Amino acid sequence: MRKFSFLIIASLALGVPNARSQKQLMVKVNQPKADIQPTMWGVFFEDINLGADGGIYAEMVKNRSFEFFRPLMGWAVKRKAEGDVLVVNRKDVNTANPRYLRVTANNASKGDIELVNEGFRGMGIKKDLRYDFSFMYHQQQPGVKLTVELLDANGKSIGGTTITPQESGDAWHKATASFNATATELKGKLKITIEGNGIIDLDMISMFPGDTWKNRPGGMRADMVQLLADMKPGFIRFPGGCIVEGFDLSQRYQWKKTIGPVEERQLLINRWNFEFAHRPTPDYFQTFGLGFFEYFQLAEDIGAEPLPILNCGMACQFNSAEVATLDELDPYVQDALDLIEFANGDVSTKWGKVRSDMGHPTPFNLKMMGVGNENWGPQYVERLKIFTKAIKSKYPDFKLVNSSGTDPNGERFDYLNNELRKMNADIIDEHYYRKPEWFFENAKRYDSYPRNGSKIFGGEYAAQSDKTVSVDNRNCWLTALSEAAFMTGLERNADVVNMASYAPLFAHADGWQWTPDLIWVNNLKSYGTPDYYVQQLFSLNKGNKVVPITLNNDVVAGQDSLYAAAAIDTKTSELIIKLVNASNKAQETSLSLDGVKKLASQGSLTVLQSDDLMAVNSFNDPAKVSPKQSTIKLSGKKINLSAAPYSFSVLRVKI
Repeated sequence: MRKFSFLIIASLALGVPNARSQKQLMVKVNQPKADIQPTMWGVFFEDINLGADGGIYAEMVKNRSFEFFRPLMGWAVKRKAEGDVLVVNRKDVNTANPRYLRVTANNASKGDIELVNEGFRGMGIKKDLRYDFSFMYHQQQPGVKLTVELLDANGKSIGGTTITPQESGDAWHKATASFNATATELKGKLKITIEGNGIIDLDMISMFPGDTWKNRPGGMRADMVQLLADMKPGFIRFPGGCIVEGFDLSQRYQWKKTIGPVEERQLLINRWNFEFAHRPTPDYFQTFGLGFFEYFQLAEDIGAEPLPILNCGMACQFNSAEVATLDELDPYVQDALDLIEFANGDVSTKWGKVRSDMGHPTPFNLKMMGVGNENWGPQYVERLKIFTKAIKSKYPDFKLVNSSGTDPNGERFDYLNNELRKMNADIIDEHYYRKPEWFFENAKRYDSYPRNGSKIFGGEYAAQSDKTVSVDNRNCWLTALSEAAFMTGLERNADVVNMASYAPLFAHADGWQWTPDLIWVNNLKSYGTPDYYVQQLFSLNKGNKVVPITLNNDVVAGQDSLYAAAAIDTKTSELIIKLVNASNKAQETSLSLDGVKKLASQGSLTVLQSDDLMAVNSFNDPAKVSPKQSTIKLSGKKINLSAAPYSFSVLRVKI
């Protein structure tokens, strides 16, 4: 790792023998060359690294409905006598949620029958915060009392309450109670003690913190959503990722099973449960408390366009390579058509009414979707053509994102790129997980792409400090700096590249399968990596018109280790310059602005910088590499800007 970083430092410094000599950059402010789409910079969400359950979905109880393949996984059970606690399966009655817990109390006193849930790598508990506890129950007559307690890491009670269920009969009922915690704990637990006489059936045992996003009951972790909102992303892609495909088709993501009452959403094993032998996660399942309705709602909350990705009748080609035959494809296609109706349909339509009944009568205004995730080969193309014909026939203006496979080059990519362009694909999704050198070297990748026809979505990218799927990958400043350099090339070619997103998005410090990742969390805290701040700065300083910026009459894409892009924000009448200095020396630049009558007397300069290419942010030092903003004085129509070593600078100037 260190050897690699030194090689990079040396290679970047080779191009700057006279780093102190001033570089003359020309910006042609009056020659806009391309529109920057509102969707240019977005976020990619996948339920990997405990991203949903145990992450942004704020449920604190693991295996709340006993549907894991080991029904009591996550639970420790203490019984007074054998048979006092049983798992009952009612599969013929309820296929979506067949199991529940039957507890028989015979003069049970405190300590005789206990259920302890360990949470997702523990439970993050905050002092004085309200916690909302609930469960479904069924009993023939009252007779038992439940004591609910939060425990710290030493087993000490730090808050709780008691509940005596009163409803009886054959129907299921819901009981709720709220209480405040008396201490803060990173890895707490939940204990339920049952006393008294009687038989009670328990299901959907649940607890949420009181500070969810927008204070929605059963909602999302506010700190994690806030990090997304702070980026002001143009879109949010969901639900993945490889979980769309599944190991085989039985494990594929099916959006219709993720809507409606949470107790009726059918749990599914997460394909990252068993994907990597070096990072096994046997307790990783999808409860779909975070389902398609919640994804659409999240996109609306943070002002992002929704971009759902649907299975195209193909499972993961790295795993089973299972496909649905073409004559079995109709249900998959119908799912796509129904999703558009769910998102956009009037309340008088079947799926529009379902959306309305869930609390959102107005449409979500869905404009695009992806068909297939990282699929490839002729088998993908022939299925894609069927989807495209069906969707375009009914919704001709609807945009479709198509996969170009797993890599940004090679035989697989070349075949798909050729076939998709012959199909006049709306948007081609390219992925690049490569070392930092690749990102520096490919800042001109899209300069030679055709300006007309299919547009590009940089759907998944992240610089790998070690190698892809290595546990040693780090979100260090080197990776972020290389991504910033590459992104100047994406922005410069905004007439070709309409969308881009880093991936993966979230990672739990104690439950990750893949690294690097944009945002790291534990049960109490979250922080953005240096890569996060690069993404944020591009998104917050997008502009809407690309203008040329050149050095020695060429685009600024590696000369003397400089990379640059320029844009105009016509709404605010500002010029936005993004400048990367990838060398180990400060570089003096002079920006000549062609086509500007007058500049404001000062501008805003934001710099992301570290002298240590291996620097990382952490829970203890979350802002180690983070933006620093200042004001610079201006005069005339030239701007002198000193670019610090290993820096990414964003300059905004009123024109």
